[in-house]
Amino acid sequence: MPSRDKRARTGYPWVYSNEIDMNAQAKALAPGRLVALLSDGGRPLGTATFNPNVLIAARLLSSDPTAAIDEDFLARRLGQALALRSRIFAEPFYRLVHAEADGLGGLIVDRFGDVVVAQITTAGMERLRDVIVAALDRTLQPGVIVLRCDSAVRELGAGEAYANVVKGALTGPIEIPEGKVRFLADLHGGQKTGWYFDQRDNRLFMSRLAEGGRILDVYCYSGGFALQAAAAGAREVVAIDRSADALALAEKTAAMNGLADRCTFERGEAFASLQRLTAEGAKFDLVIADPPAFVKSRKDLAVGVRGYRKLASLAASVVAPGGFLLMASCSHNVDEATFAEQVRRGLGKAGRTGRILRRAGAGPDHPIHVSLPETAYLKSEVLQLD
Repeated sequence: MPSRDKRARTGYPWVYSNEIDMNAQAKALAPGRLVALLSDGGRPLGTATFNPNVLIAARLLSSDPTAAIDEDFLARRLGQALALRSRIFAEPFYRLVHAEADGLGGLIVDRFGDVVVAQITTAGMERLRDVIVAALDRTLQPGVIVLRCDSAVRELGAGEAYANVVKGALTGPIEIPEGKVRFLADLHGGQKTGWYFDQRDNRLFMSRLAEGGRILDVYCYSGGFALQAAAAGAREVVAIDRSADALALAEKTAAMNGLADRCTFERGEAFASLQRLTAEGAKFDLVIADPPAFVKSRKDLAVGVRGYRKLASLAASVVAPGGFLLMASCSHNVDEATFAEQVRRGLGKAGRTGRILRRAGAGPDHPIHVSLPETAYLKSEVLQLD
């Protein structure tokens, strides 16, 4: 539409439905079709996947409007992503494809040694599913390929949710080396792709503050922060999550690493558990609060930011004087400044002061698209409280 192609011309990889001349022909296109995008004056903008039924109607894959989006194209993109990760990581455990930041909007690929897990969230990538699998097999030759297409953010038109092993076989949780711990991860039934590589650097940073301390990890999932702290010499670790399956996996990991004697795993809801601990007068030298996304869409923003504020207040209330707090948000709809303000207000409500030691996002295997700030979804603050 007139004057609405400016962002696409300057590298923004999303085109919204209100920026497109959504005529009858466009509306009749099946979700996920590949299209050539043109400006109002007929200037080629590139090749994109198109879905007339969602807000982000087009996702650019190439600036070439004649590009063939086939196995060769996907293998080239995968090869570029692999070359980058191979320069950064000594072992093949990382996020291999981070959607738009790696030129493949709607696709996430995590690599776990000989196992590859792909998460497809858009109708466009769903149409390319078989080609994606072929390109992954050609590029990596993995023993196992898993498709995790069961995300809550799977867009309209992408089809029914499913989780399938399409090459090889998974016989149970797999081991993931990280720091001093070998973790267990359920790649078929766990959350997202089964593991959160994005918090790897934060887990290792927090473990350096854990020696000799009493640690609380709420939203612990399968024990990433908790068990790194235990392996680093924490004297006691309390880990809380509402998922029985995640806690069972964390307990197995603790036993496998010889850490079970210092770790207690509790099933519970984070806010209620923190309120109970506060009422009991419990104090911890280090508290980790890394919740799932509170703001999954813009309409949830007001409620979600209050949730972060309340969580910061409750978590700060159980930090011992001189202790440390990690607060994190994976809501891409909450920017860094808004998140920091909610943490500050939460500390004020709890009557706590302190200092920010570290602000960080995801690790380098989760690169940020230069024109798409939404890919910088993860925010975290580490504070020492007085």
